[in-house]
Amino acid sequence: MIEFFFDCSSPWTYLAFHNIQPMAQEIGVPVRWRPILVGGVFNSVNPSVYAQREHPVPAKLDYMYKDIQDWASMAGLKIKMPPSVFPVNSVKAMRACTWLLEQGQPQAMVPFARAVFESYWGDDQDISRDDVIAAACDRCGLDTDAVMQGITTQPIKDRLKAHTEELVRRGGFGSPTMFVGNDMYFGNDRLVLVRAAALRQKASAPAS
Repeated sequence: MIEFFFDCSSPWTYLAFHNIQPMAQEIGVPVRWRPILVGGVFNSVNPSVYAQREHPVPAKLDYMYKDIQDWASMAGLKIKMPPSVFPVNSVKAMRACTWLLEQGQPQAMVPFARAVFESYWGDDQDISRDDVIAAACDRCGLDTDAVMQGITTQPIKDRLKAHTEELVRRGGFGSPTMFVGNDMYFGNDRLVLVRAAALRQKASAPAS
């Protein structure tokens, strides 16, 4: 089992979300999707992110944009950096992901999250807007009214908050964060380590 804590507002998470799926399928290990609000994580344990945004190192920022494009090209993805709205309020999108999982629909959550990633990072749309979330639902053949109603309910708000707080308790400080057992891995470029850890865990599991 690979746990994947994610927020659609991060380009590195978009890359990891895309890349982890074929990897997990290849090695035969399931992914447990864990939506979070990365802003809540930053507020709690990693406020230095805000200072870096306010006072970026120009050379480092230029390299980060290049780095993202290199990774995106390798993955066959389109990522616009920076998007017109950044940072973006992703709470409705992440509540929708949470609602779909709580409805027992992980097979629907994955294409919805992909549609949200594509809308924001590929098409430069503001995913805080109801119409953008609704369009992502429509693209995936979801009951848009049910999703939009579901994200307003207190249990879904509470569940998303609980996921976020759990990540902080377990030592996380951003998105994407992955766990294999108790071992934590942060970032798209750590997937090679996630793969190795998942294979070790799988090899050590008792035969059924």
